[in-house]
Amino acid sequence: MKAIVKTEFDFAKQTGKYTGKVRDVYTIANDILVMIVTDRISAFDVVLPKGIPYKGQVLNQIASKFLDATSDIVPNWKIASPDPVVTVGYKCTPFPLEMIVRGYLTGSAWRAYKSGIREICGVKIPDGMCENQRFETPIITPTTKAELGTHDEDISREEIISKGLISEKDYLQIEKFSLALFERGGEMAKKQDLILVDTKYEFGKRNDEIYLIDEIHTPDSSRYFYADSYDENFKKNLPQRQLSKEFVREWLMENNFQGKQGQQIPEMTAEIVEGISNRYIELYEKITGEKFKQTEYAADDIYIRIEENVKNMLARLVF
Repeated sequence: MKAIVKTEFDFAKQTGKYTGKVRDVYTIANDILVMIVTDRISAFDVVLPKGIPYKGQVLNQIASKFLDATSDIVPNWKIASPDPVVTVGYKCTPFPLEMIVRGYLTGSAWRAYKSGIREICGVKIPDGMCENQRFETPIITPTTKAELGTHDEDISREEIISKGLISEKDYLQIEKFSLALFERGGEMAKKQDLILVDTKYEFGKRNDEIYLIDEIHTPDSSRYFYADSYDENFKKNLPQRQLSKEFVREWLMENNFQGKQGQQIPEMTAEIVEGISNRYIELYEKITGEKFKQTEYAADDIYIRIEENVKNMLARLVF
């Protein structure tokens, strides 16, 4: 198996390239984005040293499916997905925020709560809650959108508006969109006997209209619990069976790595890499209810395939 960890393309009318933690984004004619979802993997805001075969395909195809399934709620940036690891869409001016919606007290929110914190991003959390407990209604805990190598920072609605990061009108609108998207994602998860636990959304503007951008409801941006075992595990205070990238974070924490200065990333053996790859494929099949179709990663022709598919797609667009 071969992982896609770096791309170096030069498309017609290309006017820029951005390399993120996971995605390589090419700008075409200052108007169109070609997003290539690589097999890079990050945790604790650190890109790990080895790629995970098929991870990019899993993320791209899940995001593409959910973008199509929620386009009636809010317009999104996607035009088409011409390759298993590529989405082509409209360039938008992004808001400098990630809208994190939480339906349950888990993950980093639980770790903060357990340490005694009772307010996250201006949202008060009641005393007496347990790990993985459902909130009465989903809460939104925004974070600032960090650059590569820096950490996202929690921020409240009041701070966002007072600092002028987004106008009050736009912020209230993306709050509504976020909750509606979370509700739709939860409905779709329920059909797969899953619970959408928490997720993040990103928005931007194009021609003064708000668009949903980036990925949506993928295991990198979301956490799912298995519905059939949730109640029993919660009553017995047992860990929840979940579908998310949390298993990677847990492996890192077990090996004394949380992205802090001086900590060493544990060795990613071939067995570890293959195990993570298999988990991502499992995530795809469970979340979508569809069989995952592996694309060939054995040779460099994967890059030729990507380039040809993107070129053919761009040739059909009118700039």
